[in-house]
Amino acid sequence: MRPVWSGAVAFGLVTIPIRVLPATDDHSISFRQIHTADGGRIRYRKVCEIEDRQLDPEEISRAYEASKDQLIPISDQELDDLPLPTAKAIDVAAFVEAERLDPIRFGRPYYLQADGAVAAKPYILLREALQRSDKVAVAKFAWHNRERLGALRVVGDAIVLQVLHWDDEIRSAEGLAPRGVDLSDAEVDEAMELMEAIGGTDLSQYRDEYREAVEAVIRAKAEGIEPAEVETPAEPDGKVVDLMAALRDSVRAARESRGENEGEAEVQEMQPKKKAPGKKTAAKKTSRKKTSAKNTTKRTAS
Repeated sequence: MRPVWSGAVAFGLVTIPIRVLPATDDHSISFRQIHTADGGRIRYRKVCEIEDRQLDPEEISRAYEASKDQLIPISDQELDDLPLPTAKAIDVAAFVEAERLDPIRFGRPYYLQADGAVAAKPYILLREALQRSDKVAVAKFAWHNRERLGALRVVGDAIVLQVLHWDDEIRSAEGLAPRGVDLSDAEVDEAMELMEAIGGTDLSQYRDEYREAVEAVIRAKAEGIEPAEVETPAEPDGKVVDLMAALRDSVRAARESRGENEGEAEVQEMQPKKKAPGKKTAAKKTSRKKTSAKNTTKRTAS
C-alpha cells in the first residue's frame, strides 16, 4: 500500500515521523464513455484553446480564475513556500473528549504508520495517552494544496487521522424538519418497541448488493449471455397510513423474522383495554346504597 503523504505528527516538543496510508477502499465500479454508434472510446485530451493543440503534462501548470477574463498563474514552488507550520507536519492543537466531535464533521480516515525506529516510542506514547484519557487530538495539516482539520484517535493498535470538515463546510439543517406535527407518547413508545424488535447487528454482515448486481450484468455480457432478470422491489405507494397500525405490524414482522412467534400476543397486550359498560359500576353503587340503608334501619331498631 502506497502512502499518500509522509511527514510528522507534532504535539508540544514531541515529533513522530509518520507515513499516511488510506484506511478505506473504494469498490465503486468505474465506467468509460463510449460512442454509442460504434463503441469507440471517448478520451479526455488537454487542449490549449489558444494554440488548439494537445499539451504534454510538463507543459501544464495551474492558475486561479479571478474573473471570466483573468487567470492568475500560481506555481508549485509558490505553494511549497507558503509559511504554514502544517505544510510539513500534522500539528496537534488541542485534546478534547471524543463525544464533543459531531459525526457530521467526519471525512475520510487514514492510518498513521510510524516511520522508522525513531518513531516507535513517541508513537506508542501518543497512542497510550489517547486511550487512557478517552480523548482525541485535534490537529491541522496541509495536503494537496489546502489546509485541513483532523482528529487523531485510536483504532485497534493504530492511530487514525480522521479528516474533519471546517465549520463553514457544514450546511445548516434549519428549516429541514417538519413543524406542527402532533405526535403522541404512544406512537413514540411503539416506535421504540419497533427499534427493540429489529435489534442490533454486526455491520460486517452487510454487503454492497448494487455493486454485486452490476458485476453480474458485466460478467453476463462479457460471456455473451443475457443477464438474469432480478426481481425489483415494489416502490412505496406514498399513501397515508394508520401510523400506529403500521408500527404494530412492523413490530410483529420484525419479531417473526427473528423466530419470535409469540410477538403478536405481546403486541396485543400493549393495546389499551376497553372499559366495560357502565352498568356494573352502577350496580355496585346501588348495592352499596342498599347495604347502607339496612345498617341504618338496624341501628334505629336497637
